Amino acid sequence: MKVKWVKTPKIIKKIFSNYHWDFPSDDNSIYITFDDGPIPEVTDWVLTQLKQYNAKDTFFRIGDNIRKHPEIFDRIVSSDHRIGNHTFNHLKGWETLFSDYIDNALKCQQVIEDHLPEALKSSSKLFRPHYGKITSKQSRILRKKGYKIILWDVLSVDYDSAVSPDECLQNVLNNIKSGSIVVFHDSVKAFHRLEYTLPRVLEHLTQNGYKLKTIP
Repeated sequence: MKVKWVKTPKIIKKIFSNYHWDFPSDDNSIYITFDDGPIPEVTDWVLTQLKQYNAKDTFFRIGDNIRKHPEIFDRIVSSDHRIGNHTFNHLKGWETLFSDYIDNALKCQQVIEDHLPEALKSSSKLFRPHYGKITSKQSRILRKKGYKIILWDVLSVDYDSAVSPDECLQNVLNNIKSGSIVVFHDSVKAFHRLEYTLPRVLEHLTQNGYKLKTIP
C-alpha cells in the first residue's frame, strides 16, 4: 500500500466520522497502538520499552498470532494494556467477501476472549481493519455488534522498508498532538524502524508531559 498521508486530514475524519481517528483532549493524552502481533522476538521487546516509561497502550492482535503465541498475549494483558481485534488472518476488507470478513473478525474475537479474564471481555470490542481497508457494509455490521472502529491520526509507516528509521521517527514527532492515535507495528518486518523510533518517541513524550494511555 502506498501511503498518501502520515497525518490523517481533517476532511477524511469528517467524511468517515463513524470511525475513531483521535480522541481530542486538553490533557496531553496520546494513544499509541500496535498492530499485527503478538510476535515473541518483537512484542516482548515492545513491552519492555513501555514498562520503562509506565506507558499503557493498545494492541490490535491477529487471532492466529494469539493462537501461536498465547504466552506473549498473556503478558500484554497482565501488563494492563488494552486489546483490539485485527482479524484472525490479517484480511483486507476490500478484497474479502463480506461474510468471510465478518466471520474472520468474530473468530479473532473468540480467541481474544478465550484468553482474557472475565472482567475484561466486555472491554475488548475494538477493531482496526488491516491498512484501514474496510467496506461500509463490513463497518456497519461490526459497529452493530458493538465494536468501535479505531483508525489513526498519525501513521509511523514503520512497516515500509523504503522509509528510514529517522523518517519514521519524524513522521511521529512532527505530527503528534494531544489526543492523537499513533500506529506502530510489532512485526518482524517493521522491527528495524520500530527499534530506532519507539524508545525515542517514548522519551520525547514523557519529557514533554504527555500521558500515554489505552484507547478509551
